[in-house]
Amino acid sequence: MTAGSEEQLHAFVGKMLGDLGGAFSVPTTRVGFRLGLFDALYRDGPATPKELAERTGALGERYVREWAMAQAANGFITFDAQENRFSLSPEQAMVFGVKDSPVYLAGAFDLVAAMIEGEAKVEQAIRSGTGVRWGDSAGCLFCSVGSFFRPTYVNSIVQSWIPALDGVEARLKEGIKVADIGCGVGFSTLLMAQAYPSSSFVGFDFHEPSIEEARQHAATHRSSGNVRFETSAAKSIGERDFDLITMYDCLHDMGDPRGCAAHIRSLIKTDGTWMVVEPIAEDRPEANLNPVGRLYYNASTMICLPTSLDQEVGEGLGAQAGEAKIAEVISGGGFSRVRRATQGPFNMVIEARP
Repeated sequence: MTAGSEEQLHAFVGKMLGDLGGAFSVPTTRVGFRLGLFDALYRDGPATPKELAERTGALGERYVREWAMAQAANGFITFDAQENRFSLSPEQAMVFGVKDSPVYLAGAFDLVAAMIEGEAKVEQAIRSGTGVRWGDSAGCLFCSVGSFFRPTYVNSIVQSWIPALDGVEARLKEGIKVADIGCGVGFSTLLMAQAYPSSSFVGFDFHEPSIEEARQHAATHRSSGNVRFETSAAKSIGERDFDLITMYDCLHDMGDPRGCAAHIRSLIKTDGTWMVVEPIAEDRPEANLNPVGRLYYNASTMICLPTSLDQEVGEGLGAQAGEAKIAEVISGGGFSRVRRATQGPFNMVIEARP
């Protein structure tokens, strides 16, 4: 091995140590969320291991110290060796403490665990070329997906995504009929319903447990009477004359996105709008070899692709299909005007008009 190649090997091994350290952090970080350890540091400030154990319900102090040292080594919390105290910096708090922060990542760690839980089923699907039914690969995949997307939705739907659509926000304030298709556990639907009380909203999803969860969320948050949830596949929806139809991070998961686009066209008014939110992606695959693309390609392998291939047609767009492919699917359904209305670090928002 030459000196140059040996240096490259050491650099690559260093990268792998960093990546494996991140993987090793998943179970300890999830424990920290569930036991309220991050919350205690965020809510009550710096603490010694003894104080942190007492704050969180008399947990085992020795375990708490080891957990805290692990998080300090991760860079997730801060350790003051002289004071023997652990704390959250403002930046760390945005990720681990502030639940409505756009970068609160509790759901992301749960999603990783769900992907690992579904590994055997996805491996078998890869061997056979078949799919894995949504919700079957892990005990609460749909819950973790909902939690993963919630921070982005809380900070984007009403604040920037809907205002970027041509004339839609004003109509929502006046009162229109809206369908949120592929609503999952209902976070997106409820956020819109709460922001625009004069409009009526119905969330559709083909996964009954997700709809049950959405209804529970609606009851918990005491949502007004302008929202309801129904179990239905996108192509089976019978209601018509919607002024606005939204799809958040789900078109690429559908087995027949083209057939879905055509059916959406039949559900929407001639002056209506279809808002399609999809993972951010470039059209050239090689342009997606970056940190965001890395997350999406891995999630797509374990979740999005198996879900699509389990359904009729099984087109398998994947989470990194890119704007050109998504626009082609939408236009093929009978929409004449398709544009990117806005984007963020993780999503692009496509506006389609008949």
